[in-house]
Amino acid sequence: MNIPSPSTHHEIVIIGGGSAGISVAARLGRKHKKVAVIDPAVTHYYQPLWTLVGGGQADMGDTGRPEADVMPKNAEWIRHAAEEIDPVAKEVRLDDGSSVTYDRLVVAAGIQIDWDAIPGTREALASSHASSNYAPEMAPKTWELIRNMRAGTAVFTMPAGPIKCAGAPQKIAYLACDYWRKQGVLDDIRVILVLPTPRTFGIPAFADALDEVVKDYGIEVRTNSELTDVDPDHRLLTITDNEAKTRDTVSYDMLHVVPPQSAPDWIKKSQISDPDNPAGWVDVDKYTLQHNRFEDIFALGDVGSTPNSKTGAAVRKQAPVLVENLMASLEGRPLTARYDGYGSCPLTTSAKAMLLAEFDYDLNHTPSFPLIDVTKPRRDMWYVKRYGLPFLYWNFMLKGRA
Repeated sequence: MNIPSPSTHHEIVIIGGGSAGISVAARLGRKHKKVAVIDPAVTHYYQPLWTLVGGGQADMGDTGRPEADVMPKNAEWIRHAAEEIDPVAKEVRLDDGSSVTYDRLVVAAGIQIDWDAIPGTREALASSHASSNYAPEMAPKTWELIRNMRAGTAVFTMPAGPIKCAGAPQKIAYLACDYWRKQGVLDDIRVILVLPTPRTFGIPAFADALDEVVKDYGIEVRTNSELTDVDPDHRLLTITDNEAKTRDTVSYDMLHVVPPQSAPDWIKKSQISDPDNPAGWVDVDKYTLQHNRFEDIFALGDVGSTPNSKTGAAVRKQAPVLVENLMASLEGRPLTARYDGYGSCPLTTSAKAMLLAEFDYDLNHTPSFPLIDVTKPRRDMWYVKRYGLPFLYWNFMLKGRA
């Protein structure tokens, strides 16, 4: 793990030391391949637990470990941020002015939270009435807001377009309602859930189950709608119904906001981004994960253009496909490994129950536990979410074993 010289070369360079980048690096290490991993992060987070932090079911300290502890032994860790990719010169330029050249490049740069995309959001989050579990420093604040609320209006929002863990905007609403019910104050709180989609979920079996959850809590669901403006000084927000073409101004006492998301700005401006998508995702084949125009570049995880749900479960299925196809590319073999779009969304519906949505590109239900009905909230699935999945992540996925 050395600081690079002004210009270094590696056979395989990985941009990003998150779940996708570390998983790929570890798998390549098991194939006796040396890699360079570019990432300035000090802490590596298991982000799916942030929702449980916001819901009072986990501590923030449980979600992170030093980046050095998860970096594979086969990786030279370049502790800088990538700022530019020249796919013709096969070069990555870093924030310190140095550069790294490569034979094969894996882009796992993650996703960008566009905090300023909705006017007033950043100012609202700086106030004492709004939070977002999509930032580690704010997840504990969400729990404080939930704990302190006894009456009024609570609004939970989800933006249009791909976001990481698309179920998270709903999950925190359900955890909040569960807590408020236990405190005997739920009947005094108007809960609004703003969704850009026609239903709570794209697969009918799960949407039906979530409809029952919503009905039980008395949540007011605004479908086909988005948060489009926040006035934090007067605690007002605007909900736009994209189907009815109407705008509604709502006064709030608590706001959990999830802003729109996109590829990092420097990726958007690069030659490797999808020219037909303003979000700027890296333009890859959705089955092979190889770039559609630069065959020595691969991408996976949230930054890729693959039309799957952006979840850690998707990364777990993408990583072995990418590694197999990258090795084939190096060895001059056809790329035969295929990613089928698998994604998973563990939907926590209370402090003691969860349903597990698993699906592919065609939204077919693809259960990992075919002998039990995971389309309904279950206590055993909650234990999977809270304890099983983090154990799998730290001990198997990040070590290239799952």
